[in-house]
Amino acid sequence: MRLDKYLKVSRLVKRRTVANELCDAKHVEVNGKIARASYEVKEGDVISIQIGANNIKAEVTSVREFAKKEEANEMYRLVK
Repeated sequence: MRLDKYLKVSRLVKRRTVANELCDAKHVEVNGKIARASYEVKEGDVISIQIGANNIKAEVTSVREFAKKEEANEMYRLVK
């Protein structure tokens, strides 16, 4: 699954266009490297998102095409 779609489905980012813009602005890293929106997300990847002063770091636990609101937070585990 593409990185921008994963961020939207997992609800780490509210909209896919916002996820695309974050990737274009180089605010998203996967496994320590700046990632493009087209990056193929795999289980075990560590995604770091810089939004303003906030830094969100999450490990991918599952990749699904669709997720209900209750299931979305099961797709990742926050890392400190």
